[in-house]
Amino acid sequence: MSEADEYLLTGPFRMDLPSFRSIGVSKPLSETSRKGYLAAVSASSYSFISLLRHFLPIINPGGATISLTYIASERIIPGYGGGMSSAKAALESDTRVLAFEAGRKHKVRVNTISAGPLGSRAAKAIGFIDMMINYSLENAPLQKELYAEEVGNTAAFLASTLASAITGATVYVDNGLNAMGVGVDSPAFSGLDIPKDNKS
Repeated sequence: MSEADEYLLTGPFRMDLPSFRSIGVSKPLSETSRKGYLAAVSASSYSFISLLRHFLPIINPGGATISLTYIASERIIPGYGGGMSSAKAALESDTRVLAFEAGRKHKVRVNTISAGPLGSRAAKAIGFIDMMINYSLENAPLQKELYAEEVGNTAAFLASTLASAITGATVYVDNGLNAMGVGVDSPAFSGLDIPKDNKS
């Protein structure tokens, strides 16, 4: 365990969040217990409020905070259950409210990044991330794998002075998948001449 990990687990800002598996992320929303639902909201939404409540007073004016969300906040993603979609919707709403409050009181920006499917440790807990990655490759405007570095580059931009006028935003880093209304790999579209990446 690193010194930073030990500090987060035992220090004054101890982070004692449930794992995605313990929340029951694979359960349908209609089968989610109150405890599981509240655990999801606590882990994926309130944790950001708590973080800002403790750290906003010591962040320099002009600073920025960033969270991570997911498109299940506004679209149905079967299998992304246990209240996690609701928690991400809450996080995005909280981002807008916190942007107003932090901006007015502390001159600090608050944004969230909606990352597309990538094989992170948290995503693997859902259990079907490989299917989501394949779906994105087939249906996103940019037919390429999404890399963690691309999400990190966006976070670096949002944290920098280059983004000094951006706050309260949900920024999509998903190869454009969020713009799609339908999955073009559906058999229903087999007769259409849909552009494909020639390098595939």
